[in-house]
Amino acid sequence: MGFRMGIVGLPNVGKSTLFNALTKTAAAQAANFPFCTIEPNVGDVGVPDARLDKLAAIAGSKQIIPTRMTFVDIAGLVKGASKGEGLGNQFLANIRETDAIAHVLRCFEDEDVTHVDGRVDPVSDAETIETELIISDMESLEKRLQNITRKVRGGDKEAVQQERLMKEAMAMLEQGKPARLVEVDDDDLKAWKMLQLLSTKPVLYVCNVDEGEASTGNHLSEQVAEMAAAQGNTHVVISAKIEEEISQLEDDEAEMFLSELGLEEAGLDRLIKAGYELLHLETYFTVGPKEARAWTIKSGTQAPQAAGVIHGDFERGFIRAETIAYDDYLACNGENGAKDAGKMRAEGKSYTVKDGDVLHFLFNT
Repeated sequence: MGFRMGIVGLPNVGKSTLFNALTKTAAAQAANFPFCTIEPNVGDVGVPDARLDKLAAIAGSKQIIPTRMTFVDIAGLVKGASKGEGLGNQFLANIRETDAIAHVLRCFEDEDVTHVDGRVDPVSDAETIETELIISDMESLEKRLQNITRKVRGGDKEAVQQERLMKEAMAMLEQGKPARLVEVDDDDLKAWKMLQLLSTKPVLYVCNVDEGEASTGNHLSEQVAEMAAAQGNTHVVISAKIEEEISQLEDDEAEMFLSELGLEEAGLDRLIKAGYELLHLETYFTVGPKEARAWTIKSGTQAPQAAGVIHGDFERGFIRAETIAYDDYLACNGENGAKDAGKMRAEGKSYTVKDGDVLHFLFNT
């Protein structure tokens, strides 16, 4: 299980440049004019994880297979998108298909790069897009509330639940606040997700700064950090130009380049880590001589469901999971050492998989 992150923002904030860098392709045309991206470009990338390389080295794995993450480069939204301005309806529909939103904000000054509103103000830009998502959700709910009335009168329990949740969402939206702020009971979660509201998507703010400010940020990115903290969201500071340059370098050259800039890791790594945290994701590993492989799961996933990420048969016929913690695998120099040291555990159906677990599943066919 990977996840789909939609890259959104106003035109000319660096979305497509960042997408090109992240996917190491030129699939998204980066140009200094609005709507150069019309169809959403999709890029599937391996998630970098240093732990996987260490595990593979110990096991002598012939192949290393990282877990995957999908980026969707969605065209620039503008004020009025919810009314169809700037091909807005199409873009909003593309957002609906993602798990989270990476909201790229322009935090750099450059007279040669046009800003659609004629000024650089990332907080205002964020509010513009948030407002469009809220308006779109309100219009969607108004129509659905009208259509569901007959079912509610007829006593349809599912319709009654949907109407209640829609009204709770509408009350929040009418305050100018996103629907993700609505507190939803566990019993309502499935029905809530079925509403597919745009403003329920978790948001990661990506501050695109000049190359010289990639390690420190600037006064504009600090404003975004304050806004994100107030909302309970998160942010990362990235220079899309640097990421684009790094994407063209070999690994050793990229490390030297980052070091010279005072950066410990590439923006891709920081963006993915922030995305994982945002969506409460974790990684477990399967390791052997043939391959070392990473798998993504939601935090709190139990062993049978984690097995199901590999194959449905593993979940259906689950017997147990032979489990070694990542640190124990390294300290004991592999599976045999961990087994001899009593660090391999047999875990049953109720076991909650932990980030970094090295697992081997036993199942009935």
